[in-house]
Amino acid sequence: MGVVIEREEWVLTPLAYPLLSAASLAAVLLLPYFSRSHSAVVAPSSPSPFDVGATPFIRFRRAFLLLFSLASVVEGIQAVFGEDEFVRCGFGRDQMAVRLVVATVAALFLGGASGIVSDKLGPQRACIIYWMLQLVVGIFKSFSVLRCAWINNFILAVASSMFSFCFETWIVLEHEKQGQKQDSLFDTFWLMTFFESVSLVGSQGITNLLLDDDDEGILLPYLFAALVSIIGILYIRKAPIASTNQHAAVIGSYQKSFFAHVLRDKRVLILVLAQASVQFSVSAFWFLWAPTILADGRDALLPLIYPCFLVSRMLGSAAFPWFYGAMAPLQNEDSLTIAYVAAGLALSIVAYDYQEIGTLVILFCVFHACVGFILPSLARFRTLYLPNELRGGMMSFSLALANAPIFIFLLQGAYHRNMANSTILGLAACGLLSAGGCIHMLRRWRKHTRQNARSL
Repeated sequence: MGVVIEREEWVLTPLAYPLLSAASLAAVLLLPYFSRSHSAVVAPSSPSPFDVGATPFIRFRRAFLLLFSLASVVEGIQAVFGEDEFVRCGFGRDQMAVRLVVATVAALFLGGASGIVSDKLGPQRACIIYWMLQLVVGIFKSFSVLRCAWINNFILAVASSMFSFCFETWIVLEHEKQGQKQDSLFDTFWLMTFFESVSLVGSQGITNLLLDDDDEGILLPYLFAALVSIIGILYIRKAPIASTNQHAAVIGSYQKSFFAHVLRDKRVLILVLAQASVQFSVSAFWFLWAPTILADGRDALLPLIYPCFLVSRMLGSAAFPWFYGAMAPLQNEDSLTIAYVAAGLALSIVAYDYQEIGTLVILFCVFHACVGFILPSLARFRTLYLPNELRGGMMSFSLALANAPIFIFLLQGAYHRNMANSTILGLAACGLLSAGGCIHMLRRWRKHTRQNARSL
């Protein structure tokens, strides 16, 4: 007589999606009615804070957000398969580790240098390069025979590195070119994080809708990503190219400028370390969240859990405009410090090897909500303390600092198998807590403006 082993399945409550989505939408829709300093309710004739500025800039920002959302969809399509794609290709643990190491090396060296290239060529040309890389990967992965080629991981790592800074640099330069107020730029930062999260959720639906049988040899999700990449290239080629040489002509060579405004400025170094800590923690989450949730042996539908994390990220980004400006209940540095500490504490509890799935899901949601708040906050501080012409190099430098420990952990954990998952999450939590302390130090330089930073 055979023995039947019953497996318990953990199911996410159906109320999680509508509650998180309703909170995010409420934060967005109610903001115009509470964003005035002298009135609890905005008059119907008052402009929305999302549409403040000249008409040409408003049109450009809407088109830009649409293009950025399409890029986020492509990013999501390329990453949605994850480890399952390696399994479909028949890769074992060591082969997966090799591909991940190759991708990390590409992000560490070529991705780290791509920021300098972006500053030299201009962000729009860097965006074209980004779309071209995505086009190549989309074409290669559209065919089953080329889907598992190692060059895909290499190119995709470089493209993802450029995605983290080229679009942000473009909107900042365009904002300065048209002479708009800083508040409209800060709104754009959190809207970018918000729409990125929405697009990543949408990419999962698009992939499920277009996914077809591998036997036909054509993978429609990747073909869709290639077509979107062509649209992105065509749009950017028609956009006017903003000049980036004005600042370089005043301060000399790029190397001297980078040394003076990044490496010798304590405020910018703090932002570099803070950005590196959040990028490293997000990467650690991507690698470890699934095995951490399934560590107690129960089954769980991971594709239904991950959208909750993205919606939590939407909620965090939608909360950003409520915590800066004249109406903010706390100083800007204090709000960001609290977000870092909350994210660090959430990962600290996970690193303590807590195995109740419901608690882990809540902690990961808290972590993503904090990340959604942190990303636009760091972009805001970069605008205050960093010359725009060095933004790509500074962000790629922080990305390299984040990828260096990832490379070491992949080697130690994949080949020698002597690196516990809890150790990596614990180090990520320590990095976030340390970054929170560093951000708190920025209060000493709160009176310094962006013009003071440029005159150093």
